[in-house]
Amino acid sequence: MSFIEYGDTIKDGDTAIVFLGHESMFPVKVQHGTVTQTKYGVIRHSTDLIGKKYGSKVTCSKGGWVFILHPTPELWTMNLPHRTQILYSTDISIITMMLELKPGSIVCESGTGSGSLSHAVIRTVAPTGHLYTVEFHQQRAEKAREEFREHGVEHLVTVTNQDVCKNGFGVSNIADAVFLDIPSPWEAIGHAKSALKAEGGRICSFSPCIEQVQRTCLAMEEYGFTEINTLEILLRVYNVRTISLQIPDLGEAAEDNSSTGFDSSNPSHQGSPSANLQQGTVQFKSGVPLREVVGHTGYLTFATKS
Repeated sequence: MSFIEYGDTIKDGDTAIVFLGHESMFPVKVQHGTVTQTKYGVIRHSTDLIGKKYGSKVTCSKGGWVFILHPTPELWTMNLPHRTQILYSTDISIITMMLELKPGSIVCESGTGSGSLSHAVIRTVAPTGHLYTVEFHQQRAEKAREEFREHGVEHLVTVTNQDVCKNGFGVSNIADAVFLDIPSPWEAIGHAKSALKAEGGRICSFSPCIEQVQRTCLAMEEYGFTEINTLEILLRVYNVRTISLQIPDLGEAAEDNSSTGFDSSNPSHQGSPSANLQQGTVQFKSGVPLREVVGHTGYLTFATKS
């Protein structure tokens, strides 16, 4: 199993996603002889998972059922174990586009954190690119190495445990892009410039506070970066629902019904549009925004090495 090389069947040792619904899913490591508890009952890995195809509908011990999905960076972002605050697909999508990432790109990242962005970058630069990711915290760095190995992408990523503000990324003049998600990104701008290729490399800094953005922009300008711009991505989700609205009385509905021989007492006409008109309402599908909208996550500052 690999996050970049998709297989058809579930194998012992795979990481799979148990899908109970759009708002309820979780990852599980498939192991022979192991069971997983869900609200619909027990899933037995040996008989219910191993050898089955990804996407299969699996019946649990209580009669309920779940789907077993192949992991992707998108699904991993929604289900990964949080060691730090993470980036979500909304920000990740604009980062990969604005940094102009593609297969073969060399990317430097700090810090690794929970690996949400890392998995997305690895999938984007595969099969010939590489990610150099730096994590200050030793235990988080070790856990990231373990996950990359389990997910079959360790050949595409190098994890380094050091302080990027003091020691840099460990590479020079090879990176197509640099991403910073650290408390004081302005202290790492010089090392980012050294890691980037001679000309045209891109940099992105993620910061939750505007004061961090101000200091980072000043540092970018000092080190000769150009095309400096900051943006903020806000996500607004719409649900599709059936809505009933009252129809204005224009004085023609009764005449139309009598001329077409409409009989409201006939059960076969109860679900027709004419029946809804007689009742003064009509139903239709509409997009309705959620009452609670996810607000500010962070500012994204992009620049180009001149």
